[in-house]
Amino acid sequence: MEKGIIFDIQRFAIYDGPGIRTLIFLKGCPLRCWWCQNPEGLSKELQLAYYARLCIHCHLCVKACPLNAIKLMNEDKHIIDRKICNVCGRCVNACPTSALKIIGKEVTVDEILEEVKKDIIFYNISGGGVTFSGGEPLYQPSFLHEMLKRCKEMGVHTAIETSGYARAEIFQKISKFVDLFLYDIKLVDEREHKLYTGVSNKLILQNLKFLIDSGRGGDIIIRFPVVPRITDVEDNLEKFISLVLSLKELKEIHLLPFHDVSEKYLYLGMPYSMPFHENPDYEKLKIMKRRLEALGLKVSLWGIK
Repeated sequence: MEKGIIFDIQRFAIYDGPGIRTLIFLKGCPLRCWWCQNPEGLSKELQLAYYARLCIHCHLCVKACPLNAIKLMNEDKHIIDRKICNVCGRCVNACPTSALKIIGKEVTVDEILEEVKKDIIFYNISGGGVTFSGGEPLYQPSFLHEMLKRCKEMGVHTAIETSGYARAEIFQKISKFVDLFLYDIKLVDEREHKLYTGVSNKLILQNLKFLIDSGRGGDIIIRFPVVPRITDVEDNLEKFISLVLSLKELKEIHLLPFHDVSEKYLYLGMPYSMPFHENPDYEKLKIMKRRLEALGLKVSLWGIK
């Protein structure tokens, strides 16, 4: 039985594909985007999160840790030595206020499908289905492949939110069981892409070309993260528009405005690379939306009323 690591399941989602959907968030991602909105999905491993605002400084977690991985500074500030913490969960069980939480859970395909079955009535009514997100769902290819295959056997509409960063043979094998690709395009220039995400975009663009050449342009929604001073600069926008114009059958684009999530990184004890914290300029977003709509595309602008 295939097993994988997830970090969340969200029900009644309406923004990640058609109809009412169930979102399954898989852990692990090969990219390290400076602005990543889901840092809890970067590592494939289980992680310990600490929410300082919930802590009442009872020190029960310190006493419960068998490895002395939790220490106190000035009697109230908790320091977690993540190099020696094995995420055993004893501190979580000892905490009376849920200030400590394990992020991630090992599950089987059957366990996920049992959750999916609970929502099938909503899919049938609304034309919805299941969306696999992350992290990067393609980072757990065998687990993802089996879940997609089983969903299709049940007649459930499937979607994946993906960067497209995977070996061609993996991407092509999985694509047979995907009805909709929510496909991220961040930076078109390879050097810039490497700088801000840690990886080349060659595989991403090759896999996108494979879908287009296979006549599946209508099954793709391009998602463009609008990140101030990084992705929203004119040079990248012009290259993005040129790329979009080359994608046959493409009908829709989602603009995803950046939001500062530095607090999430603090919970997980992870460094935050993003030097800018401001949200995109609203007027600039509207201009960007109009430019893309002028190409005959449907454009959704997320999180902006």
